[in-house]
Amino acid sequence: MKRPGPLLTLLAGLLLAVFMLTLNATTGVRNTSSSGPRTPAAAPPASAAPEKSTSPPSRSPSPSPSASPVPNADYAGRTDDDSSAVAVSLREGRAIAYFCDGHDKESWLKGDVGDDGTMRLTGKNGAELDGTLRDGRRIRGTVDLGGRRYPFTADKAVKPSGLYRATATVRGAALDGGWIVLPGGKQVGILDRDGEPSTAPVIDPETGIVTVDGKKLTAHPVTP
Repeated sequence: MKRPGPLLTLLAGLLLAVFMLTLNATTGVRNTSSSGPRTPAAAPPASAAPEKSTSPPSRSPSPSPSASPVPNADYAGRTDDDSSAVAVSLREGRAIAYFCDGHDKESWLKGDVGDDGTMRLTGKNGAELDGTLRDGRRIRGTVDLGGRRYPFTADKAVKPSGLYRATATVRGAALDGGWIVLPGGKQVGILDRDGEPSTAPVIDPETGIVTVDGKKLTAHPVTP
């Protein structure tokens, strides 16, 4: 009987080869299917904080300059219907005004002037003047007198234009005269004799001299 040596040796080699192939195949599948822990994705870098502006802060607008103070000045003009004249004298926030038609209607008025140039002046028998100083050059307003309203414009007056007044006693009569000298030299005035009004005689605006009933009087510029 022959010994099975070579055949067994060959069979053992085949079995060993099959075993090794199986082992390699199993190991490859395991290595492929199993995966190690994944490395977490790196977080995106934090955005840099915005740089602060190096430009200087904007300045708030400067406050508007205050209105100009009410000037010390005189104003003279006529009513819109050209029936009468109006003169206003301003001094230190106070005002005195004279309304006159040159015949028998007149009124002296006074009061304060606001910082904005507005004024409300009052006189006897409910007379009232409402006006506004505009740019220091003219006064626009109205005079209410005897149930009538007289709109007027009075421009800034340059001497000898302006407002004048004279008071005296002549031959036992109390005289009270008011004159408005308009730009251009025309005069409008009333002279009261014991309360009776009449057209006033012309004054010399350079000197203020006026002759009443043969007596010379001096009319002086009027200020508050």
